[in-house]
Amino acid sequence: MTERPDARALIGAVLDPGTWRSWDGPPADPAEPGSDYAEELAAARAKSGYDESVITGEGLLDGRRVAVVVCEFSFLAGSIGVAAAERLTSAIERATAERLPLLAAPASGGTRMQEGALAFAQMVKITAAVMGHRAAGLPYVVYLRHPTTGGVLASWGSLGHVTAAEPGALIGFLGPRVFESLHGYPFPQGVQVAENLFANGLVDAVVSAEDARRIAIRALAVLCAPRQGLGQGPEPEGEVGQVDAWEAITRSRRDDRPGVRALLKLGAADVTPLNGTGAGENDPGLLLALARFGTAPAVVLGQDRRRQRAEAPLGPAGLRVARRGMRLASELGLPLVTVIDTAGAALSKAAEEGGLAGEIARSLADLVTLDAPTVCLLLGEGAGGVALALLPADRVLAAQHAWLSPLPPEGASAILYRSVDFAQEIASAQGVKSTDLRRSGIVDRIIPELPDAAYEPEEFCRRVAATLEYEITGLLGRAPADRLSARLSRYRRLGL
Repeated sequence: MTERPDARALIGAVLDPGTWRSWDGPPADPAEPGSDYAEELAAARAKSGYDESVITGEGLLDGRRVAVVVCEFSFLAGSIGVAAAERLTSAIERATAERLPLLAAPASGGTRMQEGALAFAQMVKITAAVMGHRAAGLPYVVYLRHPTTGGVLASWGSLGHVTAAEPGALIGFLGPRVFESLHGYPFPQGVQVAENLFANGLVDAVVSAEDARRIAIRALAVLCAPRQGLGQGPEPEGEVGQVDAWEAITRSRRDDRPGVRALLKLGAADVTPLNGTGAGENDPGLLLALARFGTAPAVVLGQDRRRQRAEAPLGPAGLRVARRGMRLASELGLPLVTVIDTAGAALSKAAEEGGLAGEIARSLADLVTLDAPTVCLLLGEGAGGVALALLPADRVLAAQHAWLSPLPPEGASAILYRSVDFAQEIASAQGVKSTDLRRSGIVDRIIPELPDAAYEPEEFCRRVAATLEYEITGLLGRAPADRLSARLSRYRRLGL
């Protein structure tokens, strides 16, 4: 294994060269002179070359001013006592006051045992400072290093908007040595490692320090992007004629039709994939990412039709991932783009017991009342409640061959006629195609396919991206209260 960087080396790898400036003064010494603890502190300072387990300051990240707090594990296992907590809290509060994005890199065994309960309770004030920073609408990016355990992981280490981890890092609540001492047998191997946390939707990426720099630059390009003065630009051109409902449905199901991942690859910039709920769940059928469409920043929630087909239909965990994205957009004041492309939700015992219907309801409730600008894109298939869960937005766009229905037409046919043979007629009668959706007020704009997205994937994705930029920048020019009032009024009047 390659040598892991200490705090100063990490700062050197992440920040622009020569831009680091420390915020730290001499720490208050919590130990009684002549005590064993005082001797431990003196020995730690001499051996590590650090005066405490945390260093704080600021620097430039690709030219952007950022605040940084970093643990140093060689100083008493990176443990947090009163002095370290005060240094951390003061730095976080300064970052908030100066409106700086905050980068945190914990590496700690947790609370400093030599200081007992008082040190333990310090996690409260650190957490309060982090939440004050987040409440100010400022980005908080975390890089979990080897090892991060105990109260540090259970407080400021787990509160990032974006969280990455060092490859192979030990990350867990109770350290394995403590576990074995308490229980008499070892903790299972492979659980408390960064890669397993990623597999379970607890961290967004597992990357080296050098790659952590790249991810932070890309994420902050979206999280800190200007929201005002972007200019809306010319309205996208293009009209579509009548579309046969069954032909649209057939085209939307093509394997080679571009989905949300193609849209981000071909039409967006500064794409930063996020992973899972951050609370131990993931769903391959729901993509969450930060991205820019032209000048317009966005949180993107996209139903990934291909992964739903290959791995599993969309379940309740996918909607909990989506709701993480909604919270992120709300907290940071970022526009939210939802992308609907699904053949329908998982129909299973696990989905029912996991609260699928409740998650659809909560997604609907969160989205329709969200205080951020919202744009929904009907990209392809739009079947059932999991499609509806991402629908209610300030502006709703539809690809020419996209559609929306309570059930796939085959399912509706089965309900009405006890046979799937009438799916084509049902599709025509239910008003599911894009032109019908626009006529009924569900859709605001149709994006042409010339003649089909599968035949022109790159051109289509760029056309969609340009339309998203136009709609997002238009929404950013409106007052938030007016936006929300118009959205609620729109759905109150729907169908009347």
